[in-house]
Amino acid sequence: MTILLCTARQYSDHLLGEPADALSLTYDDRFLRRKVLTCESGEQILVDLVQTTSLNHGGALVLDDGREVEIQAAPEALLEITAPDLTRVAWHIGNRHTPCQIEKDHLLIQVDHVIQDMLLKIGASVREVHEPFTPEGGAYGHGRTHGHAH
Repeated sequence: MTILLCTARQYSDHLLGEPADALSLTYDDRFLRRKVLTCESGEQILVDLVQTTSLNHGGALVLDDGREVEIQAAPEALLEITAPDLTRVAWHIGNRHTPCQIEKDHLLIQVDHVIQDMLLKIGASVREVHEPFTPEGGAYGHGRTHGHAH
């Protein structure tokens, strides 16, 4: 017996109406083109986008039948960084092209022991936390940036 899945071929960076369901995905899992995913309701959907896309917290996959599935940032293991000179620390993180969520009094990055060691050496305090990760988008548009080919 073949089970037919609903397919999402479109992505919107915001909901247009009430979501029919939700997907809770980590930062890495929110970067995809084609994959079967299981919604919070247990329904499985096939995501089949034209190109690899960064799905943002609060965005929506639009199913072929018109329903929307809300994208939520799932809690994940992160490093919370504080420092007397947080701007200097943020520069060092950005200089290494590390995705970073910027808050008023701290920064969040994915767990990376090499970066953690560097941060400790420049005077930052680092502790592991488990929360949603929504880093800043690229300077040349929304979403992720990789490399220097702008």
